[in-house]
Amino acid sequence: MTAIIIVMGVVGAGKTTIGSLLAQRLGWEFLEGDMFHPPANIEKMSHGIPLTDADRIPWLEAIRDAIRERIADLQSAVVASSALKQSYRDILKVGPEVTFVYLKAGPNLIAERLHSRHGHFATEQLLPSQFATLEEPDDAIVVDAAPQPEEIVREIQRRLRLPSPRA
Repeated sequence: MTAIIIVMGVVGAGKTTIGSLLAQRLGWEFLEGDMFHPPANIEKMSHGIPLTDADRIPWLEAIRDAIRERIADLQSAVVASSALKQSYRDILKVGPEVTFVYLKAGPNLIAERLHSRHGHFATEQLLPSQFATLEEPDDAIVVDAAPQPEEIVREIQRRLRLPSPRA
């Protein structure tokens, strides 16, 4: 059966770390949502300027199209995408194959992570707008973002009844 797992949450929640590790453990493709951003979005975020809905729509549509392609090809994948608002998740939820996993984290944990992160275009300046934009999902698997990545991946696999990690 084809499955698409979208690992979502605010900047710094661990979407890429958890999503890529989960995909590796399952032997699935990993799609980094940030790679779908047009250069203008990355430029804005690198200067601490929050994206607007108008900025996000083409990005979300590009991710949606990639998800549709995987489903059409019967290929399972893990996708990392902030998907902060329900309207954004509605764009990405193209069928029953799509499940959201929300990495829930408080502002203090995220601020600590962003402060120690280097080389990423999303900076601490975006933190207030991320939490202001966030609409916590009602229809997602909610997982605490604080534990170590391996523990989080095991919890996601347990909650979604996915195969155990590969050696």
